[in-house]
Amino acid sequence: MVNCVEIFFKMRLQPARPLSLLRRFYSSETSRGNPLRVAIVGSGPAGFYSAQYLIKNLHDAQVDMFEKYPVPFGLVRFGVAPDHPEVKNVIHSFTTTAKLENFRFLGGVCVGTTITVPELLARYHAVILAYGAGKDKFLGIPGESGANVMSAREIVGWYNGLPEDAALNPDLSSPTAVIIGQGNVAVDVARILLTPPDLLAKTDITQHALAALRKSRIRDVYLVGRRGPAQVAFTVREFRELTKLTNVNTVFSHSDLDTIRTGLGNFPRHRKRLMELALSSGERPIKADSKNCHLKFMLSPRKIVKADGVIHAVNFTVNRMEDPLDPHSAVIPTDDILTVKCGLVLRSIGYELG
Repeated sequence: MVNCVEIFFKMRLQPARPLSLLRRFYSSETSRGNPLRVAIVGSGPAGFYSAQYLIKNLHDAQVDMFEKYPVPFGLVRFGVAPDHPEVKNVIHSFTTTAKLENFRFLGGVCVGTTITVPELLARYHAVILAYGAGKDKFLGIPGESGANVMSAREIVGWYNGLPEDAALNPDLSSPTAVIIGQGNVAVDVARILLTPPDLLAKTDITQHALAALRKSRIRDVYLVGRRGPAQVAFTVREFRELTKLTNVNTVFSHSDLDTIRTGLGNFPRHRKRLMELALSSGERPIKADSKNCHLKFMLSPRKIVKADGVIHAVNFTVNRMEDPLDPHSAVIPTDDILTVKCGLVLRSIGYELG
C-alpha cells in the first residue's frame, strides 16, 4: 500500500520518485492481474492534471475521483470570474479525461464524512489529496461578525453558483464597499461589483446575482492593503481588466503615485509592468459621472463600526514602511486612524485548512 502523505511529500521534493514508486506497484499488481487503483480527492485542476498524468504514464491504471459536490471542476467552475470564459476552456480537456474507460467521477462524496481516508487506503494502492484550503481567514477585529461582513470567497461562490453560497444575499444598497486585501480575488470581486449589469448579463453569472447587481447602488469600491503600492499581490492581467472598465476611475493618492514614480526604474521587469499600468491608470483624469475603484495602501483594519447591527464604517490603523520600495520591508503601525464610511465589508486575505 502506498501512503498518500508519503506520495505527496515525495512529489514535492523529488518529482520523479512517486511515479517510479507507483510503477513498481503497477508492475507487481498487473502481473497478478490486478490493475493499479488510484483515488484522487478533489476534482479541480490539480485533481484532473494528476489524473491525466497517471493515465498517460500508467495506461491501465484505474483512477477514481472523489468530489464533495455533485459536479466536477472545482475552482474552474466555481472560482473563475464569469467574465473570464477563456480561463474555463480547460474544462474541455478535463471532460475528455472524464470520458475515459479507466476513469470514474464520484460526486457527492465528502472524504472524512461519507468515507474516510483509512477506508480509501484500504481500497486503493495510492490516494492523492488534491483539494485546497476551504476555510476563510478572519481579521480578528471588533464588528467582524454579523450581516454584510463576509469573505470574498463567499461572494465569488454567490455569483458563480456554488450551492452553499446561493442564499448569501449581500445588501448592495450602500454606495460604498470596502474590500480588505489586494490580491487577484479582491480585484475580481471589485470588477464584478463595478461592471455594468448589461455586460455581466452576457456572461454565465448566476441569475440571482445578476438580479441583485442590477439593483446595486454601489458606486465606490475601496481595495485596501496593509503595505504599499510596490507590494500589491494582484497581477498585471487582473488589474488590466479592471482598468479597462470605461465607466470606472481607478483612483490613487498623489503620494502613492509619487512612490511608484520614484521606484519605477528599479523594479524587476514583471513588477515594473504592473507599476507602469498603475501609474498610467492613476494619472487619467477623473470622470465625474463614473464609478470609482479606490486603491488605498498602508492601512490595517482595526474595527468595523456598526450601529444597531448596520455597518457604518471601517476604522484603519495607518502604517508606514521602513522602505516603501522594498518588498521585504517591515510594516510599522502608527497612532493615526483613518475611517472609511461604507455599508459592505469583504475579507480577501486568504484561506486555511479547515
